[in-house]
Amino acid sequence: MNHLHTALWGVLPYLVAVVLVAGTAWRYHYDRFGFTTRSSQMHEHRLLSIGGPLFHYGLLFVVAGHVVGLIVPESLTQRVGIKEPLYHANALLIGGAAGLATLTGLALLVHRRLTVPAVRAGTSRSDRAVFPLLTAVVVAGLSATATTLVPHPYDYRLGVSVWFRSVLALDPDVPAMAGAPLVYQVHALLALTLFALWPFSRLVHAFTAPVGYLTRPYVVYRSRGTTTRPQRMG
Repeated sequence: MNHLHTALWGVLPYLVAVVLVAGTAWRYHYDRFGFTTRSSQMHEHRLLSIGGPLFHYGLLFVVAGHVVGLIVPESLTQRVGIKEPLYHANALLIGGAAGLATLTGLALLVHRRLTVPAVRAGTSRSDRAVFPLLTAVVVAGLSATATTLVPHPYDYRLGVSVWFRSVLALDPDVPAMAGAPLVYQVHALLALTLFALWPFSRLVHAFTAPVGYLTRPYVVYRSRGTTTRPQRMG
């Protein structure tokens, strides 16, 4: 272990966390109305209706897979009866499918943004930085998943996952990540860069998901051409 490893895997995650939290708070305070995707649905709907669900639902499964893979220890899954071959088979099939859906949806959304003039005109500088970076994160993640297609001596649940949990515990296990294959390290560094840019891009809208919509009462719309005659009582 050298100073570079310490800086990357022992210091950088906390710097990114500070930027993410402080940047989000700053953005909310000074640009509260900017917490939005700046929807462009009115300009083009066909590609958006396909790419949007593919990207968002695929990303939802990708995040869920990362939560299980990084936070849940291998010993716990084995204790509940999920053997390691079965776990890796599910991670490969479900994680791979979710990653491909995310990448396909993202490709459609980027294609739409580049080919629809009105949407391209609304593309900000942060978008030009975030979209390629997000693509690189997904591709690196799929590449890491592809390494499990054949038997491999490295088990990320005994390396990357251990490092991630140690960072959450404020006691980073630097050697656990320093010994990971390059593809995992690249994926982690790209993800950290993405989180550092998160508060300053349209991705910040993820923190304002309309969860309240699930419990709000229905909104009833009346056609403009419909007239309602008053009813006589009695």
